[in-house]
Amino acid sequence: MKVILLQDVKGLGKAGELVNAKTGYARNFLFPKGLAIEATPANLKKWKEEQKEKEAQRQKEKAEALELKKKIEAISLEFKGKGGEGGRLFGSITSKDIADKLKKEHKIEVDRKKIELKENIKTTGITNVEIRVYPEITATLKVNVVLE
Repeated sequence: MKVILLQDVKGLGKAGELVNAKTGYARNFLFPKGLAIEATPANLKKWKEEQKEKEAQRQKEKAEALELKKKIEAISLEFKGKGGEGGRLFGSITSKDIADKLKKEHKIEVDRKKIELKENIKTTGITNVEIRVYPEITATLKVNVVLE
């Protein structure tokens, strides 16, 4: 029996998917618990419309992410810090510092968790920092650190 899942069901599929389920499982478990609905022609039509809307939303988000990527890659942030010999900083530049400076200077809001720094920047010079703007889209930001 074909059913449309309303919620994620372990071993069967994710919410919004059209899947095959055994008739007894669907009637005795999925339908009463509100986890799925039967794939009738009316429900299938509604499901297809929802899928089109979700796809259009994904395309819009992806286009916005590509635009954000272009903006980020055109930027070079400069940090000034106190340091010692060999270009070592006394402190470090963190992903939070980068996110705050992007917001303050360029009005671009990026969640600090999306900034992929393996470790904080502790040396002077240019460092390329990866920022995940969409699950499969990554922008590269140039961060220049100079001594005061």
